[in-house]
Amino acid sequence: MKVALVTGSSSGIGKEICSALKENGYEVYGVSRNEGEIICDLKDTKSLQTKIKEFLKTTDIDLLVNCAGVGVFAPHEELKLEQIETLIDVNLKAPIILTNLCLRSLKKTQGHIINVASIEATRHSKFSALYTATKSGLRDFSLALFEELRQADVRITNISPDITKSNFFDKLQFEPAYTKKDTYLLPENIAKTVIHVVQSEFVVTDITVRAQKFEIVKKWW
Repeated sequence: MKVALVTGSSSGIGKEICSALKENGYEVYGVSRNEGEIICDLKDTKSLQTKIKEFLKTTDIDLLVNCAGVGVFAPHEELKLEQIETLIDVNLKAPIILTNLCLRSLKKTQGHIINVASIEATRHSKFSALYTATKSGLRDFSLALFEELRQADVRITNISPDITKSNFFDKLQFEPAYTKKDTYLLPENIAKTVIHVVQSEFVVTDITVRAQKFEIVKKWW
């Protein structure tokens, strides 16, 4: 049985990815600060390193899915230092560190790394400078790492989802236009994309998943 390690597994896209992988025969280990097989705050680099190294002592993995992510959308001068550090730590630093820790295992299994970025990694939106920087950094990390690992037979895939209905928007000032189903994706759409990618005969290095239309609703001013 193939083994998958998935961050952000307790809710939203990460939770759906875990379910889809289990349905397709994977033994799945979730990494989350709330619940899962490995409880860890991705901002705590020392704890993350300790727990993942301990896990890898007894288990080799075939698939690493870096799915955890947070967002803040506001004028850059209004962001607090803590917000800046959190986005960089969770969206970019943690996936890079996890990949570093897991690569020897993935080389052994000729495994696969999937990084879940964002549509914002491919465009430039108002009030999204910090979020875009972290997600475009993750996307470029994926594409460059693929070139490094081609000869090692380790697959790398970046997935950039469009706006997706999830708890990601709970604390944001906007959300998808939920009354219009063609303006947003569902977490299971991304999970199906993951299954498509891991089952593909060829390497899908970069894939964007879009809703047909775009519309958001402001929750407050």
